[in-house]
Amino acid sequence: MERSIKKVLIVVNLNKPKAEELVSEISTYLLSLDIQVKVFRLSGRVEPPVVDNVDLVFSLGGDGTVLFCSRILQDRGIPILAVNLGTFGFITEVSIDEWKEAFDQYVTGKTGLSHRLMIRVAVTRNGETIFMSRGLNDLVVKANGVSNIVNLKLDLNETRLGTFRADGILVATPTGSTAYSLAAGGPILDSEMDALIVTPICPFTLSNRPIVVSGEDVIHIEVLKHQRTDINLSIDGQEMLPLREGDVVIVERSRGRALLVLSNKRNFYEVVRAKLNWSGASDA
Repeated sequence: MERSIKKVLIVVNLNKPKAEELVSEISTYLLSLDIQVKVFRLSGRVEPPVVDNVDLVFSLGGDGTVLFCSRILQDRGIPILAVNLGTFGFITEVSIDEWKEAFDQYVTGKTGLSHRLMIRVAVTRNGETIFMSRGLNDLVVKANGVSNIVNLKLDLNETRLGTFRADGILVATPTGSTAYSLAAGGPILDSEMDALIVTPICPFTLSNRPIVVSGEDVIHIEVLKHQRTDINLSIDGQEMLPLREGDVVIVERSRGRALLVLSNKRNFYEVVRAKLNWSGASDA
């Protein structure tokens, strides 16, 4: 079934080579189809664009550009066509030479969407909510420095999981399972699973291991007293908040999901195989 596209937002990372050239190429093609085009140039820390009556967003850059797009769209239900301007990322499956085919395949209904779980993050201080945001990849609570141990209390719903002495604690989505969580020893999850990964970062006790919990669960991370270092909260590596002793970080599944246009060239597992250089025995 064909999809009606009347207005497109292009979000482009200007730090990528050939970025402006590709913006011009995409804009010219879309305008020839009588599709309105709005361009948002992403460079450094900027105020997010106003998204009004947009039917599709082109994300031109890398995985970081997709993470930015997913947060500004949040619950709007607007699909993202992610085009990678460098080597393939784990999220961006469409190469710079494939954008037109991917767009045409999507408009004609020949390809669909990947529905990615996002997290909703809140921070309470003295019983009041002081911060709220969403993320597509992960949330990290860790020391603001190198080789500093922090003390964090972890609860899952009403159940105490324990007090952790570690470099920090990371909560990842299935999309984020191939990012920081993987480097910290977490498992890879199917990109559309309804689950979250809780990964201690370099725990002081070897028995502290990553766990996979239901997407229905609510995670509480409390910053305990008598810390020996400053502690920061990071969402998708792009939003930061200094935390204080006694702060509680609440992580749960967001009501909205990130919608990513699928590639007809490769899928999630093919990207993972290529990025991680998986290989078995040589063919007989």
